[in-house]
Amino acid sequence: MIEKATSASSIASMLQTLKSHAEQASGVGIDGLGGQTVVKSDFSDMVRQAVKETNSLQMDSQETNNAFERGEQVPLTDVVLKMQKASLSFEATLQVRNKVLKAYEDIMNMPV
Repeated sequence: MIEKATSASSIASMLQTLKSHAEQASGVGIDGLGGQTVVKSDFSDMVRQAVKETNSLQMDSQETNNAFERGEQVPLTDVVLKMQKASLSFEATLQVRNKVLKAYEDIMNMPV
């Protein structure tokens, strides 16, 4: 078992996995020469994705709530947990929207 974990191919595989997770977390790709290549990410795409995730959580919460109300075998804790996740996601999205709107208003009110 220890020989498997310390083999060269296993270590290389683990390093590659760590690099890919680091790239996903930072949004930056690492090339073989030690430099970094920046992955372009569009703000509108990030906002669209956040709204889709929030909508997905809201719909999942509503479906679980409806199933509980119909008398299906859904634990009350699952219903409450999904409702709270959806609520937190909505509040976070709302706060981001408010911050972006405030920044836009600040920029528009700047003297030229």
